[in-house]
Amino acid sequence: MPHVKPAKKVQPLWKEWDFKAQKKGIHHTVYDVNGNEYTGEWLDNKKHGKGTQKWKKNNSLYDGDWKFGQRNGFGTLSSPAEGGGTYKRIYSGGWKNDKRHGYGTNFYTAEEYYEGEWYCNKRSGWGRMYYADGSIYEGEWYDDKRSGQGMLRLGTFEPIKMIEISITKLVCLESLINCALCKTLTFNTIYI
Repeated sequence: MPHVKPAKKVQPLWKEWDFKAQKKGIHHTVYDVNGNEYTGEWLDNKKHGKGTQKWKKNNSLYDGDWKFGQRNGFGTLSSPAEGGGTYKRIYSGGWKNDKRHGYGTNFYTAEEYYEGEWYCNKRSGWGRMYYADGSIYEGEWYDDKRSGQGMLRLGTFEPIKMIEISITKLVCLESLINCALCKTLTFNTIYI
């Protein structure tokens, strides 16, 4: 007759320790091996819910929603300002699978920024780009390029310098410009 062992009533210690080591729920700051730090909610050892990630390599900071270890939902990505101590926003808006997705605003410089729709980390859909010279493009974007219908409003600019030109120095380049009136025009100032 075979001898049957009775079933164990207590789990091995490693299972209990593994269960206690699982990251789930709200935790304080957790540090990676490479120095990155994350403060926020966890589910099955993955960032899930609200949280803040700080990368040691470039000192960037992301504050927002996470889903199964990836940025997903609404969040803001910032990088340190030149003076130190403060952060400047790079992107604020929707995220999906760790990429900019949905509606958001990306700041290229203090004067240049894009607000509109994103798809898979690229400007795609309807959006508005503000340029440093005051120009604004509002219209359709596809694959990070202006595409489709849109309107470009040119900004105002100040003339850089004025140059006085007399008619004797003006030469008509008939090989480049087929214009019979060039010899009769007089110019007092030209803005460059």
